[in-house]
Amino acid sequence: MPGSRRVPSQAGAAGRLAVAAAVTLSLVQLAGMREATAGQLPDHICHFAWWRGVREVKDTIRCAAHRWEVSGGARKALRVADCESGFNPDARGNGYAGVYQHVKTAWPDRAATFGFKGASVFNGRANSIVSIRMAHTGGWGPWKGCASKER
Repeated sequence: MPGSRRVPSQAGAAGRLAVAAAVTLSLVQLAGMREATAGQLPDHICHFAWWRGVREVKDTIRCAAHRWEVSGGARKALRVADCESGFNPDARGNGYAGVYQHVKTAWPDRAATFGFKGASVFNGRANSIVSIRMAHTGGWGPWKGCASKER
């Protein structure tokens, strides 16, 4: 058939299965991206046991910064979180809360906009991913105090 490509015969069934698996994976990834922009963020995206400690919160931030590119990359994302809360999901004070110290009254709208409707500001995964997605779409402005600090 003109324009069609054949899997080489030596690859046989294994080659066709590998191609089918790659296509299926691509379709699953595409479906996940659609879900992530149309409603709740799927649980499998950057899912680390953030409640266990700093290492897992950092892993969540690194993952999100690689998935949604931000100015300064994962290093800057980590510096900002360290400056804001020391990676503490339970951090609070002066009307701010969580890893990236969101204004408590702004959190519900931010969370809903970026795939975490109903999530607590103290949920380390939600707080981190919402922050990274905000920085991806609009820069580090909400965290300018910490984002402008160089270490």
